[in-house]
Amino acid sequence: MKRKVLLALSAILLGGMLLTGCGKSNEIELFSSKAENKEILQQLVDEFNAEHPETKIVISAPADAGTVLKTRLAKNDIPDILALGGDNNYTEVQSAGVLEDLSAENFTSQVQESYLQMVYDVNADKEQAAYGIPYATNASGVLYNVDKFNELGLTIPTTWDEFLDVIKKIEAAGEQPFVLTYKDNWTGLCAWNSMAPDLQPEGFTDARQAGTTTFAETHQEIADKYLEIISHGQEDFMGTTYDDGNKAFANGQGVMMINGNWAINQFKTANADFNVDMFAFPASNDSAENYVTSGVDVLFAASKDSKNLDVAKEFISFMLEEENAKTYIDNQFAFSAVKGVEQEETTVAGVKSDIAAGKVANFPDHYYPAGFDLASLLSEYSLNYVNGMDNIENQKSFLANCDEKYDIANVD
Repeated sequence: MKRKVLLALSAILLGGMLLTGCGKSNEIELFSSKAENKEILQQLVDEFNAEHPETKIVISAPADAGTVLKTRLAKNDIPDILALGGDNNYTEVQSAGVLEDLSAENFTSQVQESYLQMVYDVNADKEQAAYGIPYATNASGVLYNVDKFNELGLTIPTTWDEFLDVIKKIEAAGEQPFVLTYKDNWTGLCAWNSMAPDLQPEGFTDARQAGTTTFAETHQEIADKYLEIISHGQEDFMGTTYDDGNKAFANGQGVMMINGNWAINQFKTANADFNVDMFAFPASNDSAENYVTSGVDVLFAASKDSKNLDVAKEFISFMLEEENAKTYIDNQFAFSAVKGVEQEETTVAGVKSDIAAGKVANFPDHYYPAGFDLASLLSEYSLNYVNGMDNIENQKSFLANCDEKYDIANVD
């Protein structure tokens, strides 16, 4: 009898161990590099998990996602599913050969070709293969307080000269033209990313990578206009954080902010009644050359060696379903890469027609080498301006630093 009891207990313990083991093997990691979408991503993951009780997708979203991902890549510790921007972090992972080619999956045909092409363009050697599936796209430009524009009788500028005229009218009315949040130095990239596609020479990205041109030769106008913008920022813009600036802007401090649709969620949290819209940054005096900067904000990729590759593909397919894609973009005030899923939110209506017409340019920094820290260089450039450095000397130093740091980072 004792022997039978012991055997029964052993069977129970073994069964428990097997169940525990199964639970661990079916825990699937979704690595996300975007902090702003964590809540809505979790909501959709929870729905998927509820429909698939045999699996459990768990989100990891570390603070310094790019650095963490590089460390894990070096250790060959690749997450099952990755949710990344279509930028150099994606390129670094893709070029390591660790991602599954999803080109032949049925869900890939649901994605707009123009955004698939953006992913192809940042693949190593521009390979025409879908290692990443574009999901959500964004827009960077000039966010503006609609009520203040109406009160001041301002019209949307479509050229640089018109933009300067709007700034002058705002200042003449005793208002602050821009709220800038440069204590978080990544926000200094927003003006650069909005201007560079309009003003840099065609083919600059490839030429710079090949070493046949330089920032110093081609980006003087962009650097000049960058200083012009920050000269109209609030007095303490170098000490204002992204969070604090967003709250201030949403509550009526300042008339414009140079950033993207990703900030609108924070505006609405700070002030649900805030009336905001966006227009393309008019960097050129030729309105036909002024594009909405729009890129792949979130793409999904899967580790080719994942033991849960089939589930990873099923999850990506789930996320691309029209209802889920619409839920995501509505929450994030974003645009969808999924065919037939449209953004109807009025807060981004000002750029909707440009995006629909394809009058968009990708973020230039998506094509820079991963080690090229332009945000820090722009922060130094801005601080030099605040400290009274001569503009010509400052610009010359800044562009020279861009070329030096780019060359260091531009290695295979």
